[in-house]
Amino acid sequence: MISSGGCNPAADTGDEMHVDPIETIFAVFRERGSRHYGENVSELEHALQTAEFARQFNEPDAILVACLLHDYGHLMHDLGEDIALQGVDAQHEELGAKLLKGLFPEEILEPIRLHVAAKRYLCWKDPAYTQGLSPSSALSLKLQGGPMTDSEATAFASLPHYNAAVQVRRYDDMGKVPGMKTASLESYRELIAKFMLQ
Repeated sequence: MISSGGCNPAADTGDEMHVDPIETIFAVFRERGSRHYGENVSELEHALQTAEFARQFNEPDAILVACLLHDYGHLMHDLGEDIALQGVDAQHEELGAKLLKGLFPEEILEPIRLHVAAKRYLCWKDPAYTQGLSPSSALSLKLQGGPMTDSEATAFASLPHYNAAVQVRRYDDMGKVPGMKTASLESYRELIAKFMLQ
């Protein structure tokens, strides 16, 4: 069962006037960011690295924020750290976008929601990309439907935010470097605040 563990930043707390949604998101990373999902880095390290690579390639600020938050859904389910090995697809991309809905605009939510589809798209488009997937990503690809069909790829490429999702996906693939130095989570507070809807 997927659970938000009481950490949904958009949840009704009964004291909404005093809830800082950015601090709530950061608290989730601090409390659950040490989790691993088959990679050689923690979820927090992966998030910071993904955003760092986007920054290095001078991506727009919205893509940096989407990169930082793209795996938020992984932090919010309670299915364990080895779900792919158990043959379970938590659909973390959908969960993350759903939990962040109302806090961010579509230019951030859609790349988050579509970053798994972007992996399937890139596998359809470039067989060499498939060969470069990490073992964990290759395993989860099977659970997520494998490479897209021609019709799926055509439909995906017609979506307004598909290109941003592809960019997030590419930095997602890069952000798996043990010991890599990055900016801190706190350093993104002002950037995130720039896009907050509330």
